[in-house]
Amino acid sequence: MTKENIEPILNEPALYIKNKKILIIADLHIGIEEELKESGVNTGSQTEKIFNKIKKISKKEKPEKIILLGDIKHNIPNSTYQERMDVKNFLERIKKISKVEIIPGNHDGFIKKLCPDDVKIHSSDGIIIDEIALIHGHKWPKKEILEQKNIIMGHTHPTIMLTDRMNIKTYEPCWIKTNFIRNKIKEKYDTINNPNLYIVPAFNILCGGIAINKEGIIGPIKNIVDLDNSRVFLLDGTLLGKVKNL
Repeated sequence: MTKENIEPILNEPALYIKNKKILIIADLHIGIEEELKESGVNTGSQTEKIFNKIKKISKKEKPEKIILLGDIKHNIPNSTYQERMDVKNFLERIKKISKVEIIPGNHDGFIKKLCPDDVKIHSSDGIIIDEIALIHGHKWPKKEILEQKNIIMGHTHPTIMLTDRMNIKTYEPCWIKTNFIRNKIKEKYDTINNPNLYIVPAFNILCGGIAINKEGIIGPIKNIVDLDNSRVFLLDGTLLGKVKNL
């Protein structure tokens, strides 16, 4: 799945930009436990597990920067007191591992109030680093984003639905590598570029996901993505093939 310096980390829902030493993580959804608890599912806090997983990955990869690709917090429009404290404490601890930057997602209202001063918050329109665009995925991307060679986004929480011989269905988090439908890009953006699109799995295992082979993807770009020819990879690197064949 490697394209230039973009490298998914084996067996982890995280991505590394090698030449810049940047770790990319999407969809932490800190505070989702409260919503699940209201539904009768008591999971306990996941924040410590999330932090420890990032710490473990960082110890191996030694990133100079960690970019959180949106949806750091979960509850909208308001947050519980516990969620606010968990987000604040998490960011205070993670910035000791590496520099931290945030591209806000649709769940990140008022995230600035929860961030330490030295955590950089970008526009939710995304950023560009060496022809790699980073977005959350909940907004229409600007033309400048589509003009890059590669786009990395979260938001969709991609999974793949697998069915065994007993018709038992399981869902596995996965990576999606795809492109856009060229004529639809041209209609909206008047550009002939067609970047590679990488969709990052949700980092928080409690988030669940969208079965790419049954439900497609979510977000405003869903109708301009070439879903049928999207390639699906499990976290261990296994290429399952194209969506249209799954």
